[in-house]
Amino acid sequence: MNIAAAPVRDIIDDIAPTTRCRILATAEQAFREVGYQKTTVADIAKILRMSPANVYRFFESKKAIHEAVLKRLMDETEQRVALAAIAPGRTASDRITSVITLLHETCVERCNANPRMHEMIEAAITESWDVCRRHIDRVGSVFATMVTEGVESGEFTVANPILAAACIHTAILRYCHPALVSHYPDAGAPPVAAMIDFLISGLRSRS
Repeated sequence: MNIAAAPVRDIIDDIAPTTRCRILATAEQAFREVGYQKTTVADIAKILRMSPANVYRFFESKKAIHEAVLKRLMDETEQRVALAAIAPGRTASDRITSVITLLHETCVERCNANPRMHEMIEAAITESWDVCRRHIDRVGSVFATMVTEGVESGEFTVANPILAAACIHTAILRYCHPALVSHYPDAGAPPVAAMIDFLISGLRSRS
């Protein structure tokens, strides 16, 4: 592995949360630079100048490290989505547009900067689906809230806001799934702005 070793530190004196964070940061860097499949717990331990047994004090397996790294990335995205979804003084349409655009741009940026990112996601889908599902559910609830607020304000006229939000969330999958974005960036999908306009027009009154 070609990742520079971390400075030597007295692991024994570290408090547990700090050591755990260092393990996750090192693992994330290794996953991005070397690849999830090629990185072992022994590799992570070597970079940190600690024994694999010490890593296993904090994470019971490589899968547990992988899930924790994924959660860090997903939490970061969810925080940004939450801020975009509650922007004061903006219409529901504007906020939905901002959230979809944010999800798409974040995915594109991560895939371009980290070409091995889709490997992590693909592994998560098969090995750690529950982590992915919780993220999908939380983002879905944000869409449900925005559409419901749009209906309550009279901006939207859909009869079932929850169902409409689920349709929007499903429709944008092509634009925010790392595997699809990285493997098939030009596979016949309309521009994301055109998709957003199409979806929001379906929420508005026809009168």
